[in-house]
Amino acid sequence: MKRILCAIAMIVSGGCRNVPDPAFTQLLEARRLAAELHVQFIKASNASDRAVLADTDEASVEFAKQAQVATQSVRNGVAELGSVLQRIGYADESGLLDEFSKRFDDYAKVDKDVLGLAVENTNLKAQRLSFGPVREAADGFRDALDAVVKGAPARDRARVEAETERALLAVREIQVLQAPHIAEADDAAMGRLEKEMATRQTAAREALKSLAGVSPKETLDAASAALDKFDKLSAELVALSRRNTNVKSLALSLKPKPALTAACDASLVALEGALAKRGFTGTR
Repeated sequence: MKRILCAIAMIVSGGCRNVPDPAFTQLLEARRLAAELHVQFIKASNASDRAVLADTDEASVEFAKQAQVATQSVRNGVAELGSVLQRIGYADESGLLDEFSKRFDDYAKVDKDVLGLAVENTNLKAQRLSFGPVREAADGFRDALDAVVKGAPARDRARVEAETERALLAVREIQVLQAPHIAEADDAAMGRLEKEMATRQTAAREALKSLAGVSPKETLDAASAALDKFDKLSAELVALSRRNTNVKSLALSLKPKPALTAACDASLVALEGALAKRGFTGTR
């Protein structure tokens, strides 16, 4: 009789042996999903860090997109794994998954801010402005001052040279102050740097005004226009630096994010460990 039943079972299912246990199959699926969930979380975290450290807008945006895709994969993985754990009745593992999900929500809130700031790259843009257009404008002002000196009467040459040197020194000092302003994270400290810049800006203007009636008007007008251009670009630089998006995104990445990342990782390790300890009924 047993042989007959076995024969019937072999016809229906393909044999009495090597028939996968459904519970075992679902356990393997749960383990696979947990491992993939961990991989996607690591991808999201690493891509976010790269977005913060990227040195171009294009790279920041690309890494931010990768982080967002991986983050969505994590959320999808949580939902899929949760369904499997519920089907096989693994309450402890479901609890660990819920713990990870809550921790990941906290992580994702901070990471959203990190990525939003990182892709703006205002400090990086301010730095490029300082090294490029601002420097070129300062050099243009220097050249315009040279013309002022050359056009001055011989009897006034010494005075004109002294005043133009004072004006150029003020502009060069503003350039020097821009670097610490770009790197500064404290609003009050940035305010102090801006006051120093304003003082030097006034000094440059006063130096030019003191030459009215001494040097030719056209050369003074050209120098004043060059200084206007420099001041305008400097104001743009300060506005970008004030937003401080690179500094702020880096600060978030270095302070609250590591603890949140570690907490999520610990939950996933515990979940994978619990699934690894689960036995199965074997084959029939």
